[in-house]
Amino acid sequence: MIVTNIEVVPGRRVAKHLGMVQGNTVRSKHVGRDLMAGFKNIFGGELVGYTELLTESREEAVDRMKQQAEAIGANAILNVRFSTSSVAAGAAELFAYGTAVILE
Repeated sequence: MIVTNIEVVPGRRVAKHLGMVQGNTVRSKHVGRDLMAGFKNIFGGELVGYTELLTESREEAVDRMKQQAEAIGANAILNVRFSTSSVAAGAAELFAYGTAVILE
């Protein structure tokens, strides 16, 4: 499965447009991570726990998007974008979406 944030794949032609596909995950913060983040806010530095959380969330959202694309017969997802939003106190959604296509 080709996954890219550009609108075309060089050297390949879009044979069929299958529509938008998406994947998301909602994650909440861990109390331990919040405590460490509070200390980092005082002294500065990267919030490693949150970096790891976002990386895992992004991977899960992309995996779900790819599963949806495979289910409709796509072999590529073009123009992939990411969005985040707060859905509840201490919880955030990471949303990945793109256009499922069949490339020749």
